Amino acid sequence: MQHRWSLAAMLVLLLTACQSGTDHHGLTPLAEVQGSFLYKEDVQPLVPRGLSQADSLAFVQEYVREWAENRLLYVKAHNNVAYDANIDRLVTRYREALVTHAYERALIDEQLSEEITDAQLQTYYDQHKELFRAERPLMKGLFMKVPLTAPQLAQVRRWYKDPATDAVEHLEKYSLQHAVKYEYFYDKWMPVAEIADLMPLKVNDVDGYLRQNPHVEVRDTAFYYFLHVTELCHRGDTEPFEYARQQVKNLVMNQQQQAFMRRVKDDLYEEALKDEKIRYFDEVGDEKSSSEEKD
Repeated sequence: MQHRWSLAAMLVLLLTACQSGTDHHGLTPLAEVQGSFLYKEDVQPLVPRGLSQADSLAFVQEYVREWAENRLLYVKAHNNVAYDANIDRLVTRYREALVTHAYERALIDEQLSEEITDAQLQTYYDQHKELFRAERPLMKGLFMKVPLTAPQLAQVRRWYKDPATDAVEHLEKYSLQHAVKYEYFYDKWMPVAEIADLMPLKVNDVDGYLRQNPHVEVRDTAFYYFLHVTELCHRGDTEPFEYARQQVKNLVMNQQQQAFMRRVKDDLYEEALKDEKIRYFDEVGDEKSSSEEKD
């Protein structure tokens, strides 16, 4: 949803706009500094959502002020800094890089499918497991937090240790009425620290503790905390495929994109050589022969 500015707010901002007969091509000028214009259409998408009318106006006024200051500083610098060919070269290279990147993205989006099969991902994962070392312990399991006064605690102590479907269903129904926190993650890997932070588990090596104690029950002055760990992945172990899957996919896609762009560049180069659009020179400036160019 676009922000709507009041007529009064627009009038305040338009006081700074150029009143000449400049053709703004349908855009609404907010400010002008020596021929450079800032338009409402440039600023409007930047206004944070949810601001009041007064805060929106304050944001825009501050943005316009900062833009004007930056333009004034640039004009001052431009008029006082001697011509530097290196700056022009940097600007040219930056523009070339932006244009090239935009073209590459368009080619990749148009011609390179993002469909990657699970078999491709699994193969890459199996061949590059050294890339997927866990930087933090991971686990699968179940966590529940209930008040000390909750009923059926004896049953809860049995259910939370049992990953069978019936026990899980009992816990899920129970949690709807009595649990303060319930996390089911038998089917996905979670960082150990993320779950450990939910409970008053006062041990220095949580990973090592859980390795020896897959069933954990602790309490404080108000709650019981139950944790059942079914699988652990220790720091330094190979991350499970399902946990590393997105990273694997990103790497495979990047590899495919690089290979695709390598083919595009090779084709462009060979075609240019064939059409004699590339010329090479030796160290003294003499043009090389066609055979030398291809070498």
